[in-house]
Amino acid sequence: MLKFETVNELTLKVTCRGNDILFTKAGAFICGENAGNKNYQFEKILLGPQGSVGQALIGSIMRRVTGENLPLMKVTMNGDCTTYYANHSEHVIVYQLAQGEMLSIESENILAFTADCKYDVRFIGCGVISQKGLATSTLTGTGPNAYVAILVDGNPIVLSNVQTQSTLSVDPDAVVCWMGSGPCDPGFKMDVNWKTFIGQSSGESYAFEWGPHQPVSVIIQPNERASGIDISMDGRRLGRRPN
Repeated sequence: MLKFETVNELTLKVTCRGNDILFTKAGAFICGENAGNKNYQFEKILLGPQGSVGQALIGSIMRRVTGENLPLMKVTMNGDCTTYYANHSEHVIVYQLAQGEMLSIESENILAFTADCKYDVRFIGCGVISQKGLATSTLTGTGPNAYVAILVDGNPIVLSNVQTQSTLSVDPDAVVCWMGSGPCDPGFKMDVNWKTFIGQSSGESYAFEWGPHQPVSVIIQPNERASGIDISMDGRRLGRRPN
C-alpha cells in the first residue's frame, strides 16, 4: 500500500507498507530510506506501464506521434520504505482519483502515479494554436489506491464548477490538467478579427471553455507556456500578452 504526501510543496513523499509498484517520471528520485538493506529498485520503462506488450507498444507509438511522450521509471518496493521525488523545484500536488474518474493532463506535468491508475493518451481535437496540443495524457482510477502527483510551475489555482454550474474559461497555455467523471473535454473559443492581424491583439485570442453542464475541476499554473503560431504584423503571437 502506497501513501502520497507533499513535503514543503516541492517534493513528493511516498510511504510504502508491504510490497508495491510506483511509476514516476524518469530521474525524479532524490532520496529514500528503509530498515536494513535497500529494498527498492528502479527500472526504465521502454514502452509503457500497460499490462500487455501489445498495449504498451501501441501506447508508446501514440505518445510519440502526439508529442505526449513521457520517459517513465518503475519503482519496485519489496518491503516498508519511504522515498522522495521532485522535478526542478516545481510545486507538487497530490490527487486521489475515484474509481472511474479521469484526469486529463499534459505529460510534462506528471510526476508519479500508482498502479491503480490506468495511463493512456487520447485525442481532444483542439488547441492547434496553443502549445496545448491535439492530444492529452489521461490517468483513470481503477482501484482504491489511485494516487497521482502533479507538477505545477508556481503556486496553482483550482477552479471548479461542480457545485456552481458556472462557465470556466482558461488560457490553454496555463492549463495543467482537468478532472471529472468522464473526459469533460473543453470547447476551444477564438477571438480573432482583422485587428489581430495588424498587431492589435489583446493577447487573449483563444481559450478553453467548459460550460455549466460540464462538471469539471481545473488546475491552472501561473507560468504560461510559450504560445504557438505568429500571424500578426507586429510579431506578437496570438496568445502572448503584449510587453
